Amino acid sequence: MSWVCLPAMSFLALGWALSAPAARSDVIVLKNGRHIVVDVAVEADDQVKGETSTGQISLPKSIVERIERQPFNPAPSSNSSSNSAPNISIAAPAQTSDFVMDPVVARAAVHDGAIDRAFIAQTEQAALTGEPGAAVRAAAAHYAAAQFEAARGDADAAARQDGEALRFLPNNLGLLLNVAYTHLQHSEYSKALEYLTHARKIAPDSPDVAKLTGWADYGLNRVPEAVSEWKRALQLRPDADITKALERAELDEKSENGFREGETRHFELKYSGAAAPAMANGVLRALESDFDQLSSMLNFAPAEPIGVILYTNQQFEDVTRAPAWVGAINDGRIRVPVQGLESVTDSLARVLMHELTHSFLQQKTMGRAPTWLQEGVAQWMEGRRIAGASTQLLAAYDNHSAIPLSALEVPWMNLSGTGASFAYGWSLAAVEAVLARGGMSDLEKLLDAFTQSPDAEAALHSALYMNYAELDRLTADYLRTK
Repeated sequence: MSWVCLPAMSFLALGWALSAPAARSDVIVLKNGRHIVVDVAVEADDQVKGETSTGQISLPKSIVERIERQPFNPAPSSNSSSNSAPNISIAAPAQTSDFVMDPVVARAAVHDGAIDRAFIAQTEQAALTGEPGAAVRAAAAHYAAAQFEAARGDADAAARQDGEALRFLPNNLGLLLNVAYTHLQHSEYSKALEYLTHARKIAPDSPDVAKLTGWADYGLNRVPEAVSEWKRALQLRPDADITKALERAELDEKSENGFREGETRHFELKYSGAAAPAMANGVLRALESDFDQLSSMLNFAPAEPIGVILYTNQQFEDVTRAPAWVGAINDGRIRVPVQGLESVTDSLARVLMHELTHSFLQQKTMGRAPTWLQEGVAQWMEGRRIAGASTQLLAAYDNHSAIPLSALEVPWMNLSGTGASFAYGWSLAAVEAVLARGGMSDLEKLLDAFTQSPDAEAALHSALYMNYAELDRLTADYLRTK
């Protein structure tokens, strides 16, 4: 998934356009019978405002007969567009196990909605004493427990059970792939490579091994190696996901040819020759400072160095193919246009903190944090506050024309500039409301809840004891205090 950043601007400067999402339309019916289609009609004082295909309009209420409002219909996700991250966070490998699961063992290991740990301990003891066939039974018991934990949404517990199964069948290809896959989901690329290297010795022609190895290489910013692995994977088996990933990786490899490099403990930087070395060093210093601050505030730190690419404006446009309103992108690597800059300006510093926050949140929640939470927290961390935009956001909410948070879970790359502006504003307001209610403690609870559950409503209820509609109301009530 790609995370994006608006260019530096104040929400107040966006004015009423904040409430104009792209994927809906209202009709303003005038008393003379004329119909005017706008993105969203907003009533403010004695005016009715909206944005048409030709620009903004503002009409006196005295000439308006009524407003015909259309329900908000989110545009489709942009995951398939060319500006998305390589779609490599895919389903688990096709080959899940080399052994045939004994149904008797499976039923004994997991029953009545729980794992029978006493039974598993018995199978382990039998295996340790060398009882014939006991090692397979112990592995099968742990594998059944792993499947149970995975079905409950607890990926960490499932990974631990798979790891225990591997103790008894260390050369089982399916178990090796499962454990490697889990490490990849946690962005623990080096750890995943340990299991994948062993898996390759067992099955040198496995397309799944090549597929996951490419993912690990790309995560470690080893783009040429990722290209090689994904080409090998496609030779062994056609795969639409890898075809897309390879396309992006080859574009990166070509665009970064000849780039200068720099690195620190937590970052690997590549930058165009058009960027001054002093400015590149300044970016690394700023990012290291941000890394320390985020680690402290979120009680989490990414396990692997994070890739950072500095482009000219044209290179950024060519590589990301992002909408004009996008100021930077984080698709696992932080991509920022810096043409004309000789040092880290305040604006660039905010962009770096914003995009680095995405790296932290993506890895902390294993990609489960919805877009509104990602973007709201990233804005708050960079120093944005909703402030003067409260009136515009409240007008949209009170007129039932606001995009609800439940519709802002999906990527926003399909939104127009005005629609994106509303989405950013409302998401920041929601995060501010959560912080005003319970401080960083509530925010941490919310992030942890999304880590444990892919269901947004369940995560909200677990952390904040409310549903989406109640969180929208909390946000509106907070804005009224501003």
